[in-house]
Amino acid sequence: MNDMETVHRRILDRRAANRSLPPYRAALIPEVTALLEGYFATVKPGTSVSGVRRVGGGASKEQFFFALTETDGSAEQYLLRMDPRSAITETDREREFVLLEAMKDCVPVPEAAWIDAAGSHFPQPAAIMKVVRGVTKPSGSGIKVSGLGTWLGESLRAKLKEQFLDHLVSIHRYDFRANPLPGFEVPDQDPKQAPRWGMNYWRELWRIDQGETRPILALAEQWLLDNMPDCPPENLVLTHGDYRTGNYLFDEDSGEITALLDWELARIGDFHEDLGWVLMQIFGTWEDGSFRASDLFGREEFITEYERRSGRAVNRRTLHYYDVLSSYKCYVICGANGPAAARSQHNHQDVLLTFLASATAMFAGDLVRLLQQGEPA
Repeated sequence: MNDMETVHRRILDRRAANRSLPPYRAALIPEVTALLEGYFATVKPGTSVSGVRRVGGGASKEQFFFALTETDGSAEQYLLRMDPRSAITETDREREFVLLEAMKDCVPVPEAAWIDAAGSHFPQPAAIMKVVRGVTKPSGSGIKVSGLGTWLGESLRAKLKEQFLDHLVSIHRYDFRANPLPGFEVPDQDPKQAPRWGMNYWRELWRIDQGETRPILALAEQWLLDNMPDCPPENLVLTHGDYRTGNYLFDEDSGEITALLDWELARIGDFHEDLGWVLMQIFGTWEDGSFRASDLFGREEFITEYERRSGRAVNRRTLHYYDVLSSYKCYVICGANGPAAARSQHNHQDVLLTFLASATAMFAGDLVRLLQQGEPA
């Protein structure tokens, strides 16, 4: 269970150590303002901070908009992303910063501006990036959690779907061997190292946070261990890790995707892992008995179009493995990581994390369905 990326072992050790720490209190606006003022007095003297306000949404980071005024009077809007003590998904700010810098000439991403990877100035590790215009869901979609059951409508769907798939293909085409990503290791020691790294990480997260298990989760875990597919070198890509509607910004009038968000789960792995995540039912929409992944593509349409645009052949048995792994990961996130962070009072979104725990019944149902249907021929 120790065979995994070094950064993931460090994240797991940090999470285990944090369990014994006292409760965490969310930062207040005056405190954040003082932190930002002190930070910029050091890194950009003469500038001034104003308009600090908390950003709603997000179950893993504390986020704040603010304006930074330059010495010439011009102002720019920024976003501060700061780790809580424990999150529903434990990640690394420096990796996110590295990816945003690497991806800026590949796909639309927010501009990474400053980072405090070790939490030397801010109470926890933090990153600051420029604000990008756009929304994650249509303005008339109500109070739904962004990305869960989002209904885009026919007009927006037509504008977004081509970009959504093209950007995923572009991410998978990034040449990580010619342009190595600092802090990212390549799982190419043997054909099963890519899935083994992923499975070891999620199993250990479950063990640390001690979720309430069900027989189906134990069965799924054993199945995933017994059925790891080979990942030949040509299948290794930079995966986004959380690619779906809700994790990109778009201009509501033009339909242009303005930024891809939430890169924290990115790693070098099998491209099928991203496809399995996109195709999860919780992120899609059912209408008239038909399913649309991320409310954009039918399942077979998405697979066929990915093959055509990427030039890659999708192995249906491998994709089925990552379908199962995706539901397993979601069970761990909602059934162990979120409740543990809420119980310990280590997160500012304890009510949301507790609410999301109810989704474990749905992921258990998905695991039953996927294991019952068996592997494709």
